[in-house]
Amino acid sequence: MYVADSRSSKAPVAPATGQVRRGAALRAVPGAVLALGTVSMVTDVSSEMVNAVLPLYLLTGLGLSPLGFGLLDGIQNGFSALVRLVGGHLADRRGRDGAARHKAVAAVGYGLSALCRPLLLFVHTVPLIGTVIAVDRTGKGLRTAPRDAMISLATEPAHRGRAFGVHRAMDTAGALLGPLTAFLVLRLAGGPMLADGGERHGYDAVFTVSSCVAALGVLILLLFVPHRQGGDQSSAVAPTLRSGLTLLRLPGLRRLTACAVLLGLTTVSDSFLYLLIQRRLGLSVDLFPLLPLGTAAAFLLLAVPLGSLADRIGRRRLFLLGHGVLLLAYGLLLSPLRGLPAVLCVLVLHGSFYAATDGVLAAAVADAVPAGQRGAGLALVGTGQALARFGCSLLFGALWSAVGGPTALAWSAGALALCVAGAAVVLRSSGTVVADGTLAAEESA
Repeated sequence: MYVADSRSSKAPVAPATGQVRRGAALRAVPGAVLALGTVSMVTDVSSEMVNAVLPLYLLTGLGLSPLGFGLLDGIQNGFSALVRLVGGHLADRRGRDGAARHKAVAAVGYGLSALCRPLLLFVHTVPLIGTVIAVDRTGKGLRTAPRDAMISLATEPAHRGRAFGVHRAMDTAGALLGPLTAFLVLRLAGGPMLADGGERHGYDAVFTVSSCVAALGVLILLLFVPHRQGGDQSSAVAPTLRSGLTLLRLPGLRRLTACAVLLGLTTVSDSFLYLLIQRRLGLSVDLFPLLPLGTAAAFLLLAVPLGSLADRIGRRRLFLLGHGVLLLAYGLLLSPLRGLPAVLCVLVLHGSFYAATDGVLAAAVADAVPAGQRGAGLALVGTGQALARFGCSLLFGALWSAVGGPTALAWSAGALALCVAGAAVVLRSSGTVVADGTLAAEESA
């Protein structure tokens, strides 16, 4: 028996009272959420170690153009999107014991990504690196919807925003530690940041450490994440890919999907944003791996407070406000302001955007989908958003090559402002589906 299977995965239900006290909002989150948060934290340390150095390596070391980098960066989202629907569908299907296969599918996804880390030691060309990235993102696509489904099923509906906030905070702790670990490993290994494609022993050290950390994340998942979730419910009909797509008939889910796609089309990828910061401010390439730390630190500090705020004021409303914060970050980066204070403000706003949107969107989707099809519903919205961001990476890379990075960002900022206004109209009113599949009223955006 796994260690996790001997524990309850659902938080105790508080007695029903007429008074809601602050202490209730601060009670412990379900053990399953903490275990999954630990898995995500460890896995993110591994992945962000690679992501922190890969853009500079490709552009500076291998001489890749911004358009070529946009293609590879888009692959990270595109390949994930192609398999996310499959992952959500497989996770909702029942095993012989009657339980959904959320944990099994998530384990395959985490394991596939872990197997890709050592391959980076042996691939030295752009096509091969692109292939490894595609396989790694395939693993991410498989695991994302089952993981978020497990979080939502283990948590009381009224506290899902906070639960996702806790998970995203732990996940972001890994994103914070990953670039820092890569920076330290490069220093300890004595390997310079590649400028001519020559020495690479420092990067080999990063890839080796990343492989070991990824394997640890899979082990934690197998040992400490419960097999069954407290809210796991059987579905009257066996889930199929076709039935998953019919979830778009639900008004709340359809509108969330439309807005996730609309806003994803104008969300510049992190890698491009960091490259713009580095080039506009003239930062040393040795400091480039540290840029994600500002975003991660803000995300880490704000994920739980903003998740709790979403539970109070409405998850869709906070999701839109988060994109407004991202628009402020774009405007600040395009402003005449320079220096360390300016870059810190951009990174804090960038992290605030993620804290107000990432877990909040997942919690909003969980409200709109029956428990028996939770994985498929989360996958639908995630797939739409990932495909949109794939398109944005391609378009932004082409714009950068044609008119330059600052001009491309200005055009993206204008488009984002229009999309936020459009999404506000789309989300003006909607409905939510509770666990038994019935419609309930949801707050206006």
